[in-house]
Amino acid sequence: MRHDMRWMVLAAGVMALASAEAAEAGGFLLREQSTIGMGQAFAGAAAGEAGLGSMYWNPATLTGNPGAQVEAGVAGLFPFADVTPATGTSPLLLRFGGSAASGDIVGDAALPSGYASYQLSDRLFVGLAANSPFGLSTSYPDDYAGQIYARASEVRSFDLNPNAALAVNDWLSLGVGIRAVYFKTELSQAVSPLPGAPSAKLDGDDWGIGMTAGLTLKPMEGTEIGVGFRSSVAETLRGSLALGGPVGRLPAGAYAVEAALDLPEQVTVGLHQALAPDLGLNAGFEWTNWSRLGSVPAVGTSGPTRGLTLTELPFRYKDGYYASVGADYRWNDALTVRAGAGYEWSPIDTSNRDLRLPDSDRVHLNVGLGYRWTENLSVDLAYSHIFTVGDGDVELTAGNPHYVTGLPFVGNVEARVDTVSAGLTYRFDAEGKTARRF
Repeated sequence: MRHDMRWMVLAAGVMALASAEAAEAGGFLLREQSTIGMGQAFAGAAAGEAGLGSMYWNPATLTGNPGAQVEAGVAGLFPFADVTPATGTSPLLLRFGGSAASGDIVGDAALPSGYASYQLSDRLFVGLAANSPFGLSTSYPDDYAGQIYARASEVRSFDLNPNAALAVNDWLSLGVGIRAVYFKTELSQAVSPLPGAPSAKLDGDDWGIGMTAGLTLKPMEGTEIGVGFRSSVAETLRGSLALGGPVGRLPAGAYAVEAALDLPEQVTVGLHQALAPDLGLNAGFEWTNWSRLGSVPAVGTSGPTRGLTLTELPFRYKDGYYASVGADYRWNDALTVRAGAGYEWSPIDTSNRDLRLPDSDRVHLNVGLGYRWTENLSVDLAYSHIFTVGDGDVELTAGNPHYVTGLPFVGNVEARVDTVSAGLTYRFDAEGKTARRF
């Protein structure tokens, strides 16, 4: 009983850590949910190669973590993005906003995550994960040339995920979980291109319920395959549209609105292959159904605007994909080194890119290490450098769903992200002291 109480108290502390500042991040989808996984570009995460944090991608990986364990991590994100108006931008926008670069529009951020697991029997395991899977924070200078398209954008989220896994036999494990997801957004832009123009601000939040599921297969000694699923979560964001000045037929004022948003589901496949007793090769592939984000109307919910579409968020995203390879090498009984690389196909390209999230295809280069500090405590560190490739410029012209008729904006984008992450894993009993197999 005393052992169980110690585990529950520490698990509660991990969950509290993960909920603090959980959405101060510079991207819509946040993959930095495990220090161990980040060290090898999240290759093999769905097959258990992200440590206890693998349950984020695949709850069936719980069966690879015997005894009672907790893991806490924090990733420091240091993104940079700059948008410079270019030829093709409306002379009206340049007249009032100038052609100066935006400067860095993305702030630094901290992204905590927390996990706890407990082995109930030889075959049954339970776990709890706390994460922030979605986040966005961008801000432009006052009277920027593109102010009618964006001033400030923020997304916050929190995902609490209890789950369970069953080791059916020596080669098959199954897992399932429930997701309770809080999602909040605040978006603003100028009501006109004039200097000092007031803002239009849209905000809303909601809780939604989803699920996770997965399986792991061990077809032969030294080989493990994992497949994980994170479901879509339906959110009905309720909030307000506050107009600092008239927009079309709407006078200045605050209007109660709601917007139905379906967050994307995700499928992740992972592979671990032992090449030697101390060397493992890992691979991963991820699909995110961003294409379910079409155009999201914000509908009035009270007074004369009830039932009317007051504004619209025309995401028109495509599906997103991510592929990675990585390796981990156990240098000695205490030290493990990791490295990996990944390529991400963004759901955003020139046809739908806007100033709120000027994202594009990216290359990920990652390194990491793990050190067993004591028999029960392990420390992990990781570093990631992400740079964009291809045409990542903004073209808010005819055909782009965000285009405001008669006011084109074209901009050159420079972007990159550096991330450092640190994590701690504590194993409570002797069974949990064994490092994950190679």
